Amino acid sequence: MPAKETVHETRPTLTDLLRLRFKGVLDPIGAFLNRLGLAPNTVTLMGLAGNTVGALFIAEGNFLVGGILVLAMGPIDALDGTMARLRGERSDFGAFVDSVTDRYSELIIFGGLLTHYLLTSNATMAGLTFAASAGSVLVSYVRARAEALGFDAKRGILTRLERYLVLAPALVFGIPAVGVVIVAVLANITALQRIIQVRRQARRG
Repeated sequence: MPAKETVHETRPTLTDLLRLRFKGVLDPIGAFLNRLGLAPNTVTLMGLAGNTVGALFIAEGNFLVGGILVLAMGPIDALDGTMARLRGERSDFGAFVDSVTDRYSELIIFGGLLTHYLLTSNATMAGLTFAASAGSVLVSYVRARAEALGFDAKRGILTRLERYLVLAPALVFGIPAVGVVIVAVLANITALQRIIQVRRQARRG
């Protein structure tokens, strides 16, 4: 008797839903950038550069300018994929570059915050910033490792989009500590949620 095939149900994430919701806005912008001759990966790297500049302002304590830059770079994450789709050039390598760049962007932003708190001798917030960055990385790592083993681990209360929606406004409004604490707690809870999801799927399999 053949072994029973395990089927893992996948549901759309908030990021997937927003991409569909704003498709009518993203497509014209993506088409315009394509006409300018920009490559999707170039736009991805522009987003990384913008976040890096934002992190420098954050490190200096200029949360308003840094936050505005981080907030402005958010839509870039959707535009590169839209551009690739419109060009008919969606590739595994492009998705890989996008994911790696996302991780670098997050870590660079947290690096700016960590630098600021170290310069101002705020050891408590420096520790919480480290916890926030560790949780953010673990959320992504758990998903990547799970998918490599054939499991689904996309769900959780604080995926990358939610982390962005928490941290960027907190920076703009000058309350970065609030954003850091929320991410530090909920990102690590999300990583644990995904670990539990994988464990349940493994048991069913």
